[in-house]
Order: sequence, then structure tokens, then C-alpha cells
Amino acid sequence: MNSVKKIAMAMCIALPALPAFAHAGESIVKWHDFNDYRDVRPSNQAKGSYHKNIAASFEKHMAKLAEQLPTDYKLNVEFIDLDLAGDVRYGGMDEIRVVKPIYFPRIKIDYSLTDKDGTVLSKDSDVELKDMGFMNKIKMGRDESFYYEKRLLTEWFGEQILPSLD
Repeated sequence: MNSVKKIAMAMCIALPALPAFAHAGESIVKWHDFNDYRDVRPSNQAKGSYHKNIAASFEKHMAKLAEQLPTDYKLNVEFIDLDLAGDVRYGGMDEIRVVKPIYFPRIKIDYSLTDKDGTVLSKDSDVELKDMGFMNKIKMGRDESFYYEKRLLTEWFGEQILPSLD
């Protein structure tokens, strides 16, 4: 038996014995009425489905970030205001979102981080996130929807949430 097959067999035997995640925190996301947010206008999409797409995308991203938290920790995030990067403009017959440096992303949130016993480790209200130089940074990874807003949340998570675990 060659060495590649031996390694593959060893991995098949050993992997199920390992725990699925060393960390497995949870995120809980709360939304306000999307009509009250600063700028969540769709371009060429129905408003309701666009708002559902925003919610699903951000909730998935927050869940991915929360995986870095220890087991049974909970990150509660309430989106108070949301201003997506860019601005919706008419372009001929269609509306399009034009992304320029003057239309930077802004997010306002309330959050709390609790441990497995329910003790609040970190909490803040009216956290204002914005990135006025969002187009001056190198864009890493593939092009995905709400990239700039997700990057803003990831930076906040790394600067505010992860250090509060120590």
C-alpha cells in the first residue's frame, strides 16, 4: 500500500474521533424595520427579497464570526442602523448601486457577549462602525455581496470581541 493511501486511511479513522469544533459560540441577530434604516435600497430587485437577502447574509456572517468564541458563549447583536456602501442611482432604465469613496459603509449596533453561565463579559450600546477609507484597502478574497460591511463587522469583532475573552 502506498503512503498516500495509508495517510488517507489514518485520517478516516482519526477524524471522527476529534471534536467537531474547538470553539463553537453562537450569534443572535436582531433587526429593526428595514424601512427605518439609512440606506438599504435595492437596485433591480424587489425590496422585500433584498431585505431578506441582507438579513440572511449578515446573520450567516455573524454566525461564522461567533464560531471563534468558546463553546456556549453568545454574541447578541442588534442592528440599529445600516447604511450600505454605495448609493442607488438611476442608470438609464435601471437603478444601480454606485460604489464611490464618498458613499462609505456605516453600521450602528448594540451588542452583548455572554459566557456559558450567562455572565455578561462585554456590552455596549450605540456602537458606530464606519470605514471612510473602505476603497483604499486591498480587497481580499472573492467578490461577494456586502463585502465592505462584512469586513467592517469582522474588524470590529477582532478588535472588540476577541480581546474581551482574555
